[in-house]
Amino acid sequence: MLRAQGRTRRLPIAFSTLGCPAWGWKRVLGEADRLGYAGIELRGLEGEMDLTKRPEFVGGKLKESRSDLEALGLRITDLGSSARMHEKDEGKRAAELDEGRRFIDLAHALGVPYVRMFGDNIPPGEPREEAMKRVIDGFREMAAHAKAAGVVVLIESHGDFTHSPDLEEVLIGVGSDAFALLWDAHHTFVAGRETPAETYRRLGPFVRHTHLKDSRPEGDGRRYVLTGEGDVPVKEQVKVLASSGYKGFYCFEWEKKWHPEIEEPEVAFPHYVKIMSQYLAGVGVTAL
Repeated sequence: MLRAQGRTRRLPIAFSTLGCPAWGWKRVLGEADRLGYAGIELRGLEGEMDLTKRPEFVGGKLKESRSDLEALGLRITDLGSSARMHEKDEGKRAAELDEGRRFIDLAHALGVPYVRMFGDNIPPGEPREEAMKRVIDGFREMAAHAKAAGVVVLIESHGDFTHSPDLEEVLIGVGSDAFALLWDAHHTFVAGRETPAETYRRLGPFVRHTHLKDSRPEGDGRRYVLTGEGDVPVKEQVKVLASSGYKGFYCFEWEKKWHPEIEEPEVAFPHYVKIMSQYLAGVGVTAL
């Protein structure tokens, strides 16, 4: 049995397991506890992105995994699925919707409040209205399944859905209290070209979870860098969230799985705790 290292209250700071793709379940929990994180976003374990296939979350092992979390006083903030609602091909779409339902069912079994999914793409050459209708219809189906399970589906600001008007159209179009927003504040700033205040003014009422990270220009693209070392206004993003009464987690999405050249989690995770603790103290956010 894992045991907590003496902390009874932690700041609402979380990390995504996308940042530690080689770690197993026990190490994820142990490092979260040791470093002072309060939450964990599950986005794959040991290279397996489909969490419903992991032995920790099947049969009797699932109850043991819940006990591991409770023993350390940690929370799973959300499950990060790969389900994409833009798919037009019937076979591919059925597979995406099936993954979404399986993740919702797992979230229910684990007592996790949210499942992240993607609108993802507006396919080139297809009328925008058709693609948007398909995305909205898919999320309506997912939200209906989630509502029955006591779970909320989150669309992430990602891919072709990084502009506030597009996200607002989907959120209002679905129109369900089982559907809300995961604000990846990096993407709305870098790809959407919106300030944190602009994004939150339009989408704030829908925000339930966050992805925070920093980057800077490099060559023709950008490179993810340690928090505070790039040009993404992470501190301002935190200020906007806190001043608006946001009560969720400030989650570090370090994309190590997709960008193996960036710093190891052993470097990035403690650095984020240090910097984010300073940012949160500066805006009056207290421990859970």
